[in-house]
Amino acid sequence: MSIDMSGVAGPWVRGAALSAFALMLGAASPALSQAADPSVATTPAPSLSLRQALSRASQADPARAGLSARQRAAEAAVRQADVRPNPTLGLTVENLPTLGAGNFMGLTQTTLTYDQRLERGEDRMARTGLARSEGDLVMARAEVAALDRLEQVQKTWAEALSADALVEIARQRLDLAERFQAEVQRRVDMARDPLFAGARAEAELAQAQIDFDQAEVTARISRITLAKFWDGAGDFSIDPDDFEDVSASRIVAGEVAEADLAVFQAQSAISEAQARVEEARAVPDPTVSVGVRHMWANDVSLVFGGSIPLQRYDRNQGAIDRARAEGVAARADADALRVEREREIARLQVQLLARANEARRIREETLPQAERAVVLVREGFARGGFTYNDVMAAHAALLQTRARRVAVLQTFHNDRARLDRLTGAHADLIGLAAHGASQNTPEMQP
Repeated sequence: MSIDMSGVAGPWVRGAALSAFALMLGAASPALSQAADPSVATTPAPSLSLRQALSRASQADPARAGLSARQRAAEAAVRQADVRPNPTLGLTVENLPTLGAGNFMGLTQTTLTYDQRLERGEDRMARTGLARSEGDLVMARAEVAALDRLEQVQKTWAEALSADALVEIARQRLDLAERFQAEVQRRVDMARDPLFAGARAEAELAQAQIDFDQAEVTARISRITLAKFWDGAGDFSIDPDDFEDVSASRIVAGEVAEADLAVFQAQSAISEAQARVEEARAVPDPTVSVGVRHMWANDVSLVFGGSIPLQRYDRNQGAIDRARAEGVAARADADALRVEREREIARLQVQLLARANEARRIREETLPQAERAVVLVREGFARGGFTYNDVMAAHAALLQTRARRVAVLQTFHNDRARLDRLTGAHADLIGLAAHGASQNTPEMQP
């Protein structure tokens, strides 16, 4: 079913549709519900800076609980790696008589033994080092995931800034449309313009109102989306000066984020620790046995023995070579990542400067000319020197220029978010205890 938006009822239908849409959004969020009702008295929303948004999102990161559990698991792995092999208690019964042989009590011998394997190749130290390195890898990956999340927060914050800027553009378009519609209506009333000119001006005004309402809704949704990173409400504002701030383009970018390299460093450390474990396994461990042999004739004797594997076929050399090769591969991957990230950082640094210069030139060169063109065309239209289409074209050019600058600034802030991620600029907000698994684990007991 289609709704007729023309005629006298057109504006009322459009307003009702927008009101219904706003109410649906308000049902999903109390913040939207209050903003949709102008009768509700509200206090000025507190301003939220990028640093505050990142800090809130970091503190409310739902992955923290899982990270804490993984850290406890790493600590438990270190404790388990530090234990000695369990001894073995054995029982042997010998000289069992055959059926019908008789004299069961006089022939049977029983031997009780206690066996202990002795680790000679520093196995416990190697196992403990491997467990610590695995814990370090868990922490490094967690920090990388936290940095990735902060990048998403920063980009969402930039989207909220851009949405607010588009609301301002829509408001300016609405103001222009209102003034122009009043001017055209005056000319129509004076019979200087035909009736269709007034109808077109009214249509343009209605569309400008719709676009303004939609821009406001989009801005509210963007703030709510940002607030969901810390499970909050969109009851805050963002300083528009933050959107205009392009000072980051003049700051020399830092080095590659340590967290990204720490992952490969931890993988290399794991490979080295695994190689030490395999080397320790290559050293044969003897097993010492001591026991007591009892004969039913009440004779008791002490039994002592031992065993050691012969390294005739398996010297565990393949496992050692594999672990060392994986360590070389991890170091090579770290070097490759560093080169790739350095190249991307250099590109983003140049791109930030280019975006900042473009936004500045649009503000200083293009916008003044577009605004002057609108003034001149409107003055000429009032004198009858320009047509309605000329005025609308000048207005459209001005709005497109402003929208272009908003797009450039949003791209700038997105590139800045990526650059901050690559350099780990906000790593101090994560609050993770780097290498906490190895710092909080107990020392190996002798």
